[in-house]
Amino acid sequence: MASSLTSTPIKRLHGLLKPGLSAKLTWVGLAITFMFILVAIFAPLLQGSGIIQDPTASLINPIHEPPSGAHWFGTSQEGYDVFSRTLYGSQAALKVVLLATILSLLIGVPLGLVSGYLGGGLDRILLFLMDTLYTLPGLLLSITLAFVVGRGLLNAALALCVAYVPQYYRVVRNQTVSVKSELFVEAAQAMGASTWKIVSRYLFLNVIPSVPVLFTLNAADAVLVLGGLGFLGLGLPPTTPEWGQDLQQALGALPTGIWWTALFPGLALTLLVVGLSLLGEGLNEWLNPKGETL
Repeated sequence: MASSLTSTPIKRLHGLLKPGLSAKLTWVGLAITFMFILVAIFAPLLQGSGIIQDPTASLINPIHEPPSGAHWFGTSQEGYDVFSRTLYGSQAALKVVLLATILSLLIGVPLGLVSGYLGGGLDRILLFLMDTLYTLPGLLLSITLAFVVGRGLLNAALALCVAYVPQYYRVVRNQTVSVKSELFVEAAQAMGASTWKIVSRYLFLNVIPSVPVLFTLNAADAVLVLGGLGFLGLGLPPTTPEWGQDLQQALGALPTGIWWTALFPGLALTLLVVGLSLLGEGLNEWLNPKGETL
């Protein structure tokens, strides 16, 4: 038994290393995501090097300059260097998305475990509340909350977080209901194990494998939602480099043939979403080899 349990992760990892299309796409997604992480970390360190400029400093002149050797992605109508703002936009996106997904995980997973294991009135109340939130479109819910709490990094993360808590709750709760009827859980109950010990030691370890997949897919969705909030003027403060906000500011310049102010932030947003989505699908295939989907 022990050898078979030990060999399962090894077999899954071996499948991930096989040169198949799915494995290749997973590694592509990981590479793209890692690239954005590196950009977010090193962009501030390279500021002032002549390549990356202050993304919040207006150059005054030139304005609306196309891509060139001096400004690789051109300049915007506000006089910002588009290349610098595109790089710094990855930092804003990763900060907000990481904070939002971690908060929703820390709230949704414990609620799902407790609700699924204890059942009864608490389970019915939580299930009703979470199902109500789940039926609301995530973008609409985030827009409403962002409008109420206002702009800011933490406020944007909270607006995104509320939309993802029900997803963690539902997945973890359903798996907990299934696992709690297993013989090893009944044996622990018969031996007098406390509720905390059963939930934390036996149930948690059996339901947690699905969480990384959900975390990655939610992160991809959160990048899009954050871009939508920024486009509507409900995300981060106005001068903060943020792709959605930059796209909104570039919208008025497109009819005049000034394409670069919208192209590069849009490509960066799309590329990060694609990378996280490929990584999430790859993790799902690795952790759920039987083809189960969340």
